[in-house]
Amino acid sequence: MSNQPGRVMLPGGGGGRGCSVLLGTCGYSYTEWVDSGFYPPSTRTADMLELYCRVFSTVELNYTWYQMARAEAVARMAAKAPGHFRFSAKLTRTMTHERDAEWPKQVQLYREGIAPLKDRLVAILVQLPPDFDRTMENRRYLAALLDGLQDLPVAVEFRHGSWATDSVFKELERRKVTLVTVDTPQLPGLFPTLDVVTNPALFYVRFHGRNMGGWRSGNMQKKFDYDYSGEELGEWRLMLDRLAHQAERGVIYFNNHVRAQAPRNGQRLQKILAGLG
Repeated sequence: MSNQPGRVMLPGGGGGRGCSVLLGTCGYSYTEWVDSGFYPPSTRTADMLELYCRVFSTVELNYTWYQMARAEAVARMAAKAPGHFRFSAKLTRTMTHERDAEWPKQVQLYREGIAPLKDRLVAILVQLPPDFDRTMENRRYLAALLDGLQDLPVAVEFRHGSWATDSVFKELERRKVTLVTVDTPQLPGLFPTLDVVTNPALFYVRFHGRNMGGWRSGNMQKKFDYDYSGEELGEWRLMLDRLAHQAERGVIYFNNHVRAQAPRNGQRLQKILAGLG
């Protein structure tokens, strides 16, 4: 096991060097994680990142989906994390879910906002809406959006099954854009769980939970209320080995944040991958 928290080495990575894999969660600032025991009692929001960094070496920033990233705030946050710590950041919803004619300006604002992360930025997560299917209009929009994010590390998460085609994967490979591997409930129309790596520099996995009853409820607490069993996580070992053999490094984020299930599951998976669980 690595001496960095939330990091393991898996076989692969090209040239036999191994693939460095960072584990973390989608967001870290949840007051319910105090009540659930992940953070000590009375922990202030301002102190959560420092405590989080004692357990994990990466985080996926999700507040950047709700509001535009601001350089000053991002710089202050990055300064609180140790030098080995890495960030992914979700693209703001004004460019994915609320698209309008002003989106190119939003791209520029976003680029400026995350600039302080520099080489500590693992990827920008472009999470597309569930109804964003593979029409010609949507294909053109996505191509233009990726053009606007060119020269930045980008990972794309499709949520509509129509995008699961070889032609899409080949285009992402040409652009050196990472296809996000997802763990979700087995429901019709969702993008499937695949071991396809389109960018040899990085694989990117998101565990959303498998709450079939809550997934389409419209209630975020119900949707992401899921606790992975050790057996379910253990079944991912072969999948992650396949991904690691195709990439130089990888990140794994747990999104089932309810009652601090995400950090608990992340720690459990780390032990499994390290051969300790």
